[in-house]
Amino acid sequence: MQRFTIPRDVYFGENAVDILKTIKGKKAFIVIGSERNFENGNVEHVQALLKDAGIESTVFQGVEHDPSMTTVRKGLEAMRAFEPDWIIGIGGGSPIDAAKSMWIFYEYPELTFADAFKPFTLPKLRNKARFIGITTTSGTGTEVTSFSVITNPETGVKYPIADYEITPDIAIVDTNMVESLTSTLVSHMGLDALTHSIEAYTSTVANPFTDALAVKAIEMIDEHLVKSYNLDMDSRKEMHIAQNLAGMSFSNAILGIVHSMAHKTGKIFDIPHGCANAIYLPYAIQYNAKTAPAKYADIASRLGLIGETDEELVASLVTYVKEMKKAMNVPASVAEFGIDRDAFMAKLDFIAAEAVADPCTGTNPRTIDVETMKKMYICAYEGKDVNF
Repeated sequence: MQRFTIPRDVYFGENAVDILKTIKGKKAFIVIGSERNFENGNVEHVQALLKDAGIESTVFQGVEHDPSMTTVRKGLEAMRAFEPDWIIGIGGGSPIDAAKSMWIFYEYPELTFADAFKPFTLPKLRNKARFIGITTTSGTGTEVTSFSVITNPETGVKYPIADYEITPDIAIVDTNMVESLTSTLVSHMGLDALTHSIEAYTSTVANPFTDALAVKAIEMIDEHLVKSYNLDMDSRKEMHIAQNLAGMSFSNAILGIVHSMAHKTGKIFDIPHGCANAIYLPYAIQYNAKTAPAKYADIASRLGLIGETDEELVASLVTYVKEMKKAMNVPASVAEFGIDRDAFMAKLDFIAAEAVADPCTGTNPRTIDVETMKKMYICAYEGKDVNF
């Protein structure tokens, strides 16, 4: 038996955030990252809507990219003092993921991070609060997912918390909130969404529900991502929907080694998550397609790429990803991103072992061991095709 879980309600389109003035509750604890959501008026608007609903609110700000255990603990302290019955994450993946983790320990103070990092073992939440995710970037899909990625500040390694209990109760995908995104953020987030879709579609636990969402997301990303990067505002709104569909898909089908590799190098080498996924994606396709080519070939066919055999279609898909990255000035390799070779190689044994142990590796369509993962990282560093 399989399971498919998404938020009870997803509100999307222009002014979708206005639904907040209808919710019932007493106190809302809002978690954000940078000042951007203050500067563009998002936080003020959210608080005004909550006030209309008779809900008192407070804001915890300063969640960094790749939120740390330290930040989660700091936010948790403020959350316990405020005692909310709603927790609201606003922004991209970092503040929403941090808010999800705070929620876990707010409900269960006795739990440890080691407990939370065990996949799908969390106790029942919603004893104290419910959760709303409001996405203001178009890539992570975390407003609809069962994931929260938290970084150990001592090692720089990211650990995904995976459990359907942290799937938000309400997701808000307001297409007015993405017009001010920088082109760099658009490219990184959009390629993150593409990676989500491809990894969900090729996952070993994919199913007809997740496949349908992944395919639609891929088609929308194909049509709208580069145009969104080039400031087409209609395409930006379409990308905001596409990334949400991708999030629903991978939340249920899980992911693969692209995310495993990105989780273990993003913080250590300061590579933005979406950019790291974009770098590793073509190399992972080449590796996985050696033993499981059919779904990659199917993606290529759906995109109208050239090829008569599975091998030809997979090669066309790899070229397609590389050309899309190039069109948006995204690095083709870790070296091109600017990471020193000696520094990268010094960490190779550690990151390879951690990537193999990452929960996302468990649903990758081809198995991998530490020595092979090291070879994968070297190919991605040097920009060389994977032929093993």
